[in-house]
Amino acid sequence: MKGFDYRRAGDPAGAVAAVAAAPGARYLAGGTNLVDLMKLGVEAPDLLVDVGRALDDRIEEGPDGSVRIGAAVRNSDLAAHPAVRRRRPALSQALLAGASGQLRNTATVGGNLLQRTRCPYFQDITKPCNRRDPGSGCPAVEGAHRDLAILGASDQCVATHPSDMAVALAALDAEAVVLGTAGQRTVPVAELHRLPGDHPERETVLEHGDLITDVLLPALPPGARSGYRKARDRASYAFALASVAAVLEVREGSVHRVALAFGAVAARPWRARTAEEALRGAPATAESFARAADAELAAARPLRDNGYKVPLTRNLTVRLLTDLAEGASR
Repeated sequence: MKGFDYRRAGDPAGAVAAVAAAPGARYLAGGTNLVDLMKLGVEAPDLLVDVGRALDDRIEEGPDGSVRIGAAVRNSDLAAHPAVRRRRPALSQALLAGASGQLRNTATVGGNLLQRTRCPYFQDITKPCNRRDPGSGCPAVEGAHRDLAILGASDQCVATHPSDMAVALAALDAEAVVLGTAGQRTVPVAELHRLPGDHPERETVLEHGDLITDVLLPALPPGARSGYRKARDRASYAFALASVAAVLEVREGSVHRVALAFGAVAARPWRARTAEEALRGAPATAESFARAADAELAAARPLRDNGYKVPLTRNLTVRLLTDLAEGASR
């Protein structure tokens, strides 16, 4: 591991100023992703600015049912919080499906959102990778891509975003509060990450020095139900092959409100807008859910070895939405 300087930030503004002034600086919170990448040689920062004590680690419920989550909240605490477990089970389920208890006790909400791809070529510095070294090529397109993207990819990059939590947050219409040198702004979680296009090295819409300070969850209608489903190679501690998060409100047998996001199929949590549009006002049946999933997945461009992700994502979507609809009718 390359040597680096270390600084502990006293507040978010000081952290932003320190990182913005140093092109080779990175933020450090739980470190569950960054430290691993430093050991592999993928990340080699000159300066680590520790924000673990500078950021809020509280979860606050608003009078309207909204929730503010400090970026330093640990994944385990978020999964167990009553406002999440009871009213937003999709988020709790995603967090509990995402990692071991040890990692959940260390990983933070802000860091989870910004974790980098687990594409094997990205993590192996002996191999070319456009995301790590722009212009070097993407061997995954013809190589080992079984776990990689089927939506929104390009010939420059077929990596996927690994977060389970981010998929649930995208379906829940969450927003990230971002502090930068120009002040504070909010970014929808569904729009935080970029698709690769011709510049896969640009992974998010954040600028150097931008710091996620909070995540905001809007209130949900009383009749809305949510859930998360994940398919993986083994029963626990494995990244998704495909996952689905959904929020569904059914009235008189028809879909009144729906939000749907796919995971492990693109470089960001994939908000399934085409499927949502197809479902609004449609009968809340497995047939409607299947047609909507097919409409969304018509844009899929699978590679040689990952075409299985299309029916897998479709089936997860139909099963999850069917379960939520049946629960609403009880």
